Amino acid sequence: MSLNGLWKTALGAAALAMACGASAAPKGIAVSVVPEKHALGQEDDVVVSVTVTNTSDSPQYLLKWRTPFEGVDAPLFDVKRDGEPVPYLGALVKRGAPKQSDYFLLKPGASHTVKVELSALYDMSVTGDYQISYKTASPDLFWNGHGKDMSEMASEAATVWVDGRLPRGATPQAVLDLEAMKRDAANPSPSAGSLSFSKCTTTQQTTITQALSAGLNMATNSDAYMSSGAPGPRYTKWFGATDSARVNRVKANFAAIKDAFANKPVTVDCGCKKTYYAYVYPTQPYTIYVCKAFWSAPLTGTDSKGGTLLHEMSHFNVVAGTDDHAYGQAAAANLAITNPALAVENADSHEYFGENTPALQ
Repeated sequence: MSLNGLWKTALGAAALAMACGASAAPKGIAVSVVPEKHALGQEDDVVVSVTVTNTSDSPQYLLKWRTPFEGVDAPLFDVKRDGEPVPYLGALVKRGAPKQSDYFLLKPGASHTVKVELSALYDMSVTGDYQISYKTASPDLFWNGHGKDMSEMASEAATVWVDGRLPRGATPQAVLDLEAMKRDAANPSPSAGSLSFSKCTTTQQTTITQALSAGLNMATNSDAYMSSGAPGPRYTKWFGATDSARVNRVKANFAAIKDAFANKPVTVDCGCKKTYYAYVYPTQPYTIYVCKAFWSAPLTGTDSKGGTLLHEMSHFNVVAGTDDHAYGQAAAANLAITNPALAVENADSHEYFGENTPALQ
């Protein structure tokens, strides 16, 4: 995958831009981003206040995961430095399909404001003018549009000057790190295909070993399918209408996922106590943090342990660089119909293709 995988492929970025073009959501939601400071030094944190306002005369229910109200574990901001995309450094989380309890109620005319430190989430190591906007899209963004058409929330861009550790025009540290990881991947050490554990009991280690084997089998089967000829119903179910560029993207993704399972040094951390399945930092391969929902999932089948590891493996920028545009089978299947350009970079779409439950040819 090219360095553009740090933020999005050109195809996916164009599709997301089309989905997020307005400064206020069509449901009557307005978003603003206001920096605490407009000029910052090397030691300053980049902090912004994000305000979401219900401009309609009806209650609005917003998916909490797509707001910064309970922390940020998705690339909810579009950050550019001198017009160039800035790499996201934060976590990406696998969740189940959202329930109504996962939505935040914003009453008519009400606003909610939260402060976010962006310098911990985006690479702002290079000196320059930074343009920061809030920009998120999902078919599950609003409860009353749950799982259907893509909805969006976006703000106008705010501008800050950052006097960073690196001079203006330098290559961001995250890009240098990715280049180093690619060199390491091309020259693996003898123990590259190892599995190690952190904070895992002996029983958990046994379960994870089985899950990793299941994930490898799914990736191997998926890679074989994508290499076998013209895609059939299994492909179109999860990735939509066939297009040579998108088919090649999915083919390359599964080849890379298979290789990562088989040949890379994977670490699984069992210390997470959150209710969701798992998470990773896409710039930090190949460590996967498994959480509560992982342990109650079946080994194979829909939303399985093996599928969860495949989902997470796809997120790493050196593997497939996927994002989380839609969660759950219904939303992923609908995404394939309505926006195949986003489906081919959606982690759950890769997981459900790999799990292939119910089986399709």
